[in-house]
Amino acid sequence: MGRVALVTGGSRGIGEAISKALKADGFEVAATYAGNDEKAAAFTAATGIKTYKWNVADYEASAAGIAQVEADLGPIDVVVANAGITRDAPFHKMSPEHWKEVVDTNLTGVFNTIHPVWPGMRERKFGRVVVISSINGQKGQFGQVNYAATKAGDLGIVRSLAQEGARAGITANAVCPGYIDTDMMKAVPEKVLNDVILPQIPAGRLGQPEEIARCVAFLASEEAGFINGSTISANGAQFFS
Repeated sequence: MGRVALVTGGSRGIGEAISKALKADGFEVAATYAGNDEKAAAFTAATGIKTYKWNVADYEASAAGIAQVEADLGPIDVVVANAGITRDAPFHKMSPEHWKEVVDTNLTGVFNTIHPVWPGMRERKFGRVVVISSINGQKGQFGQVNYAATKAGDLGIVRSLAQEGARAGITANAVCPGYIDTDMMKAVPEKVLNDVILPQIPAGRLGQPEEIARCVAFLASEEAGFINGSTISANGAQFFS
């Protein structure tokens, strides 16, 4: 049996591409989702990848879901913390609820996803943790104080876990996508895309989900064992950190 990989938010968008890439590399993949049962069922039918439904913001639900994945597939060797949400608004209009929802999912959700599998990784002396952060966690973004704060916090998680896990054979790294061609971007008006977003990207185009997935697949591999605490910026040269 191959190594087992868990991808949160793994049935849509960037997460879907990551799940497929890891399966192609020989991993037994479990993909989580939060609410779209129809999309998850279609994803499983098309790929053969098992899907599991839980809210990453809930620690008990995450721990129970992870236990079920391990009962079905075996010990989890690779965790890709990809699930995330946005609740955008200028700071003076941002509600405490919108702050809390984003922090609970994008920051606490990363803790909830990694914490239950960390002891097993330490015991087995192997683990790969990959957190999907964002260009906006590196540079900030108007209207995204909550989102940018969580994605910057995710980088702190990775850098700290890298130091704690290194001697146990565990790596923790981050990928910071720029603007990627997903359903979220398709909702952006064409004029905004062409006149505002694309001119900021020296590559002159949106990234593809598969390009992010290839970064994750490498970090999850046996060959990436000496890469630890690092951040891959995949943004078409839009921002350097």
